[in-house]
Amino acid sequence: MLPGASTPAPAQAVDGASAQQMFQSLQQRAAQAGITLRNPPPEPTTCCGRGCNGCVWEGFLDAAEYWRQEALLRLEG
Repeated sequence: MLPGASTPAPAQAVDGASAQQMFQSLQQRAAQAGITLRNPPPEPTTCCGRGCNGCVWEGFLDAAEYWRQEALLRLEG
């Protein structure tokens, strides 16, 4: 849980919808704390839907987790 927060930190994203919810939740907390976060990574637009090894969604979810960790550090600090 973040210091001074009544709810726990959002979980790691597992898909596009959960990533957007996580981005929104952390951006809202940051705005309330007067902290500016960098823009979250954009969702991929080039997925072919074949489940490729190294899918663009894998890269997006990795980038989303990096963004989440960075945001949590800023909010804790």
